[in-house]
Amino acid sequence: MNQTVFKTEFEDIKLLKRGKVRDVYDLGDRILMVATDRISAFDVVMPDTIPQKGRILTQISLFWFKVMESICPNHVITSNVKEYPEVCKPYGEILDGRSMLVKKTNPLPIECVVRGYISGSGWKSYQKSGQVCGIQLQEGLKESEMLPEPIFTPSTKEELGMHDINISFNEAVEKIGKTMAERVKALSIAIYRKGAELADEKGIIIADTKFEFGITDNELILIDEVLTPDSSRFWPKSEYKPGGSQKSFDKQYLRDYLVSINWNQKPPAPSLPDKVIAGTREKYLEALKRLTGNNVL
Repeated sequence: MNQTVFKTEFEDIKLLKRGKVRDVYDLGDRILMVATDRISAFDVVMPDTIPQKGRILTQISLFWFKVMESICPNHVITSNVKEYPEVCKPYGEILDGRSMLVKKTNPLPIECVVRGYISGSGWKSYQKSGQVCGIQLQEGLKESEMLPEPIFTPSTKEELGMHDINISFNEAVEKIGKTMAERVKALSIAIYRKGAELADEKGIIIADTKFEFGITDNELILIDEVLTPDSSRFWPKSEYKPGGSQKSFDKQYLRDYLVSINWNQKPPAPSLPDKVIAGTREKYLEALKRLTGNNVL
């Protein structure tokens, strides 16, 4: 149950794709999503795993999918391995806690990014032009400062190993149409607001995050993962201080290490020291514990 998983090989189930973290299998009318212990930074997968990371991500996502049901339906059918199809049974031990049986959808070709604070690529863009994804922001913002209102800053969804590219709302409209773009913008901001409010009560600031949506049976639903340390910036509220980068419960710790060794952010990625692996795992586990009250893996 507690084995570390870099990648899964289920020979009698059709592999649909391997993402940076998830292995996705085709079960005909449904999809099996398995969160491995892989970790990526700067869109490159590291050669080392973060033990139990896939289980942590799955438990956090399941928590948020439930919380957000009143705002938007989602793709989860079940995460109970006993309810999976017969073909999955031989792999029950690996799947338990790190997988979800989900609806098949046509994913929208954009990442729906919401920023409540100015950080990361948003901060870099703001420093250059005073804008993020074509949105003009007020002058004089400090790094990591809270924005007056959360902003919707979509990006492209690139293939593995490629960097997603920030785009303007108008460019998103060109990709998915005005009605759909308006809809996912409103949903993304509503989900972010609710998540940020709940996390704030648990001592976590959600600085920014990204969502994915898909369409099934003419219905728009929330898919992939939700408000995890992989898809969001989580900062400890007690140590928050605008004017620079922040301590975090996410993979910023790993990014900072990679910047410190002057890695060129291109494959192959360097091996990670035990200290960085253990420190990253600790941050993910702390996020799970604070958000859900659960740290039993």
